[in-house]
Amino acid sequence: MTFNEIIARFNKISDAEAVKGMTKFLITPEKTYGIKIPILRKMASEIKTDHELALQLWQKNTRETRILASMIADPKKTDGKLVDQWVKEFTYWEICDQCVMNLFEKLEFAYEKAIEYCNKDEEFVRRTGFVIIARLAVSDKTAADEKFAQFFPLIKAKANDNRNMVKKAVNWALRQIGKRNLNLNHEMLNLANEIVKMDYKSAKWIAKDAIRELTSNSIQSRLKRKELKK
Repeated sequence: MTFNEIIARFNKISDAEAVKGMTKFLITPEKTYGIKIPILRKMASEIKTDHELALQLWQKNTRETRILASMIADPKKTDGKLVDQWVKEFTYWEICDQCVMNLFEKLEFAYEKAIEYCNKDEEFVRRTGFVIIARLAVSDKTAADEKFAQFFPLIKAKANDNRNMVKKAVNWALRQIGKRNLNLNHEMLNLANEIVKMDYKSAKWIAKDAIRELTSNSIQSRLKRKELKK
């Protein structure tokens, strides 16, 4: 599938009503065709990996071309310079999360970029760092607990960030690490109990929400079953 064929398909299946609805969920790109993610995933499966086409699609700067670009880009050809370039252009949460899930979490330098971005001031750059952490906690199933321990100080340090897109990502990272196993669950609950004492509204929300999920019967039961299977 060529670039022009992709754009022609987008024009054909664009959905004006869906575009209107996206704003309710704070999906606010400058240009969107209103196409749902499952449709983009189906297109990506047809195209398969095509790094040059991904770069071309990114330059088009629409919601759909950029999300599709993240789906077909080659992780082996994606270097830190390209990731930095894309991240600096994030202006809403969906493109951030899609790029992380489709591409960034697969990169061999994902852990390093997570730390780097969490320490940046820009809202969506910092969000990207914490979303990478959250996604690695899900996808890197064989990683040792120590690999996630390096993120503990960052989670606590940035829990005072009251920007909505950041605090939700910090909370997400905390919860996902805490759902990996009983040991990390214990560590994250200890961390959350430290964060809840901080004199910031964002910190209290992050911690209380995480504690509620991580102590729930469903999570505790699942982690205990997982432990027994070892």
